[in-house]
Amino acid sequence: MMWFDRAHADVVFGDQRSETITVSDRSHGRKDGTRTLEIRPDIQIDFRKLPFADSTFRLVAFDPPHLVSAGPRSWLRAKYGMLGQNWRTDLSQGFSECFRVLHPDGVLVFKWNETHVKLSEVLSLTPHAPLFGHTSGNKGYTHWLVFMKPSTLNQFPQ
Repeated sequence: MMWFDRAHADVVFGDQRSETITVSDRSHGRKDGTRTLEIRPDIQIDFRKLPFADSTFRLVAFDPPHLVSAGPRSWLRAKYGMLGQNWRTDLSQGFSECFRVLHPDGVLVFKWNETHVKLSEVLSLTPHAPLFGHTSGNKGYTHWLVFMKPSTLNQFPQ
């Protein structure tokens, strides 16, 4: 949902799902009260165990599921996915994997919607602190944060 140019030659879009789902959604005015969503990643992956070598990317976007509960036919669940019972461990592993595949000084863009889980609770799952971020959305629940993977050498004097 965040990509402006998913077809860019340097973009790899990964998701564990690859499917077309029709769900109830009366908000879009379709006569039958449904919406069809297509999830078509370039590669099916599990963010807890990324199939890439260390230091592969200079930029990673991490947009994990953020829902703790949702109905089985919910369009939000279909669109964004849902957290599992071990979501804390899953997200911690996801952060670790994102930093593993980043170059030193690589950038991680993290998107989180705190409707169900507070951002502070999610940030406690990684030892890295964001550099900056932005709150957006109708009610300010969606957060965009930018992290930088520490380099092995500090190039500037303190």
